[in-house]
Amino acid sequence: MTGGRSLSLIVTGDLVLDEPDAAYWLSGIAPAVRAADLAVGHLEVPHSLRGHEMAGDVPAPGAPPENLDAIAAAGFAMLSTAGNHIADCGAEGIADTLAGLDRLGVVHSGAGASLAEAGAPAICERGGRRIALLSYNCVGPEPGWAGEGRAGCNYLRVDTADGSPIAPAAPLETVSPQAFARLTSDIAAVRERADLVLVALHKGVVHTPALLAPYERSLARAAILAGADAVLGHHAHIVRGIEFVRGKPVFHGLGNGCVVTRALSPAQDHPARRAWAERRKALFGFEPDPAYELAPFHPEAVNAFLGRLDLQPDGSLAVGIVPVHVEPPGRPVLAEGARAREIADYLEAITVAAGLPPIRVAEDYMVEAA
Repeated sequence: MTGGRSLSLIVTGDLVLDEPDAAYWLSGIAPAVRAADLAVGHLEVPHSLRGHEMAGDVPAPGAPPENLDAIAAAGFAMLSTAGNHIADCGAEGIADTLAGLDRLGVVHSGAGASLAEAGAPAICERGGRRIALLSYNCVGPEPGWAGEGRAGCNYLRVDTADGSPIAPAAPLETVSPQAFARLTSDIAAVRERADLVLVALHKGVVHTPALLAPYERSLARAAILAGADAVLGHHAHIVRGIEFVRGKPVFHGLGNGCVVTRALSPAQDHPARRAWAERRKALFGFEPDPAYELAPFHPEAVNAFLGRLDLQPDGSLAVGIVPVHVEPPGRPVLAEGARAREIADYLEAITVAAGLPPIRVAEDYMVEAA
């Protein structure tokens, strides 16, 4: 459908809010989120007080259910949920999370009581146009995948280089033929019902600047060629470059939308989480700044942004970013002045460092191929 006014969308990466006063942690970016006609985020963890701890990955704790209210109040109306932690509290955790989103009127895609439910698109209408979101987890672990009659997340199988189990820290390399076929079929089906199709991919290598895993570009390109209008990448907890495929944007990593958690601190009672907090420093070669006790990520992760998509009356998309600085102990805030330009320059640099075609971020923070 064409005609009418332009629509503004804000798209963000991971939302992990398991600390009290979630509204405060979101308040630094909420003005930009609320100003959009539609804001899309990625809900990383279950929001539940129930459930058993899922095996297969280092489990995240369930976040307070009431923090979903803060996410909705901050302006998020559409969420992807397919990721490596959404099943960490089992079927009960997924059920509680989705019930909470439904109560708030937040549409969602990516998790459910079965694969059919997890794979169903989220669809909403803004300004007489229908926006659809499909959400996929590309990094495992397999115990968290949904199945027939089994709760979990929607997924695309990416096999490891050495035949080891599919998991976030494994050497993920090759997209399976079945995954390409399923992605193509899903996009074709929803394309008939929507004016704008967004595909969220939970993908990539965590805590590492610029680097793209071998499968990332081919999978994102397949989504665009199948009919997606934009690809929204997350999982790495650090922003990645932007690529244009046939003029359509691929956000290879939207980084942290808002992540404030003690689950990544070495100073905790949970043995597996404590061990991972130490191991990831050695694996990825960084020492978190102690000032960022609620966001102990790679030092370059303070350079963040919200993605911006402006749907024009003729159906075309204008692409931009809203620069974000992460302040201690982990609160994202809208960046201004010289700091905003530093973040834009960082995005240009990591795009080239990843082997992607150069981009240019203009002074108004709109983005185009260089």
